[in-house]
Amino acid sequence: MTTVTEKDVQALRDALGPLKDREQLAARLLEASAKHSFDPDTELDWDSPVEEGKWFWPPELVSLYDTPLWRKMSEEQRMDLARHEAASLASLGIWFEIILMQLLVRHIYDKSVTSNHVRYALTEIADECRHSMMFARMIQWGKGPAYPVPPRYHNLARVLKTVSTTPGSFAATLLGEEILDWMQRLTFPDERVQTLVRGVTRIHVVEEARHVRYAREELRRQMVTAPRWEREFTRVSCGEAARVFSVCFVNPQVYENVGLDRREAVAQVKASGHRTEVMQTGARRLTDFFDDIGLLNGVGRRLWKSSGLLA
Repeated sequence: MTTVTEKDVQALRDALGPLKDREQLAARLLEASAKHSFDPDTELDWDSPVEEGKWFWPPELVSLYDTPLWRKMSEEQRMDLARHEAASLASLGIWFEIILMQLLVRHIYDKSVTSNHVRYALTEIADECRHSMMFARMIQWGKGPAYPVPPRYHNLARVLKTVSTTPGSFAATLLGEEILDWMQRLTFPDERVQTLVRGVTRIHVVEEARHVRYAREELRRQMVTAPRWEREFTRVSCGEAARVFSVCFVNPQVYENVGLDRREAVAQVKASGHRTEVMQTGARRLTDFFDDIGLLNGVGRRLWKSSGLLA
């Protein structure tokens, strides 16, 4: 078997151009981390009260927005649904970040502990620890329940992260980060939204930008250097992860908790052209990137389409 060296990788290209030098990229990300990292415990005012008349999530991003059921709901019920959906998304974020931390640790297990690449991975793991605690604290601040994913998907994730290839791990990382990141970029400048929630999303957007860069460049590297079977397996596992992610994006229990009929609400969300557009727009930057590097072929593409995240 031929071993691909770092020098060989630097000479390789994909559809997006030459691959970046791994150590130089990590050095730049470490420098950015030193300048733009936050401690949510001190950065945010957790003793502040919930602001009357402000949303916990932009209404246009609430799952039932512009459906017949939405038009029947009172403004108070709509805002309460937004509060519960914010708690549901924060819970989903914690679940995903715990998975991603495990995948990152596994990625660096047999790499040089003195490399910039490993040092940045450990920096990112520390970021994700803070983010998970921040999301949990936001749920408590908003007096919302935590919304764990359904047990079958919680356990399916055990399988997916156990069998995940290295490129599959970075594809899953981007899936978990980029769609929520798109929504949060709309949230933190929105003055209709609770000040503390905007602060949470601002911190997450700033720090996740580095995580996305790291994952994108490493995924490009892996898709160039991985054997064919690994690339094919990654396409399928990535597509299945997209399907699970879309199903778990909003826990249906939120509808019952604000006094709505669960089945009717789920059916209207599925039929909503607005919701489909929101999810596909949020995923477009990611799916375009995956398409460029050859991840959306064959069965993988069909799974992405079945997830509703790809037109």
